[in-house]
Amino acid sequence: MQKYSRINGSTLKLIALISMLTDHTAAVIFPYLMIKYEVYTIDFSMDYASMALSQGGAGWLYILYQIMRRGIGRLAFPIYCFLLIEGFERTHSRAKYAFRLFLFALISEVPFDLAFHGQRVYLYYQNVFFTLLLGLLMMWAMKELEERVSIPVLRWAGMGAVFLAAAFAAEKIYCDYGANGIIAIAFLYLFRKNKWHQIIAGILAFLWEITAPLAFLFIGFYNGERGLRLKYVFYLFYPLHLLILYYISTMLI
Repeated sequence: MQKYSRINGSTLKLIALISMLTDHTAAVIFPYLMIKYEVYTIDFSMDYASMALSQGGAGWLYILYQIMRRGIGRLAFPIYCFLLIEGFERTHSRAKYAFRLFLFALISEVPFDLAFHGQRVYLYYQNVFFTLLLGLLMMWAMKELEERVSIPVLRWAGMGAVFLAAAFAAEKIYCDYGANGIIAIAFLYLFRKNKWHQIIAGILAFLWEITAPLAFLFIGFYNGERGLRLKYVFYLFYPLHLLILYYISTMLI
């Protein structure tokens, strides 16, 4: 396995970043283009796709949207979940890691709301940093139970309660991916000690997103190395690219 592992952590982040940018470009910009060219739905439908293709340019716009959103764009979140587990296992300070996620969740919320909802404050959908933060807090609590509770039944009962609390919180505060995101993080965390088991668990956790399991092709080639130290570049890219996409969208209205 190690012989074929050629992707380091920064390369994985770059792949996720490109996937996310592709997804968000389609989500924020394309609806305005579709209105302009009279494409009447963004939901995927084979019947509508066939009809759209017969319409020429407007039809290809619809197909491109589906490729960007439902295809390329679905690779980002599984990679971010995987890297969250890697970061949690390697960090020198879980508290600082959690604070960093919380800080960028707050920084990113206005750009996220502007880009996706056209308003500065939208309380019914929160950005993905909140999902990752809840996942991190869940893993932290599970780790404490693993280390401190010696009775298996009590340990697993406690971990189950922690998981349910995190999933409930993700739904109540309207996190991106909701409880599904917490389930995926939990699966990847619980099977972290064996890479192949973790990949299989991750694929199963993302079966509800048809193309998302393809992300594990890249994760399978991960070599465990950090790569370039560009931590804050990746953090800052999230709110900045959302702001840029929002301002581009305002020029299309």
